[in-house]
Amino acid sequence: MLQVSYPFFNFRVKEEKGKQVIFDEVRKKWVRFTPEEWVRQNFIQFLLQVKKYPASIIAVEKEIRLGELRKRCDIVIYNKHVPWIIIECKEQDVLLSETVLQQSLRYNITLQAEIIVITNGTVSFGFQLKNGHAQALTELPSWS
Repeated sequence: MLQVSYPFFNFRVKEEKGKQVIFDEVRKKWVRFTPEEWVRQNFIQFLLQVKKYPASIIAVEKEIRLGELRKRCDIVIYNKHVPWIIIECKEQDVLLSETVLQQSLRYNITLQAEIIVITNGTVSFGFQLKNGHAQALTELPSWS
């Protein structure tokens, strides 16, 4: 299991057309504030504040193609313009199952990232992929 400690961040939240929205600091726009978005925004702050990843290497809701299908990957982190880490976020009451991991692995067919993370905001798992094998991670690398 990955060690993730969410830092304090004063999120900007407001109501728009009867729905709550939150400002995404990476995309620089207001997005619907869903339970999954809560997980995504907190994980982004973990990446920015704790792991010191620059916002410029983080893509949120990155569209990818799987054959004829268009899908969105929650968070993709790039290293030298190449996908390095894929992060799949689920809302807190979703069990991180084999199905969730398989979803990320399908996305990785296109992206070919070195690290895959699945999180529900409470529990997070990370795997480093190398030579066809997956090694469980206890923490994400910091940005250097």
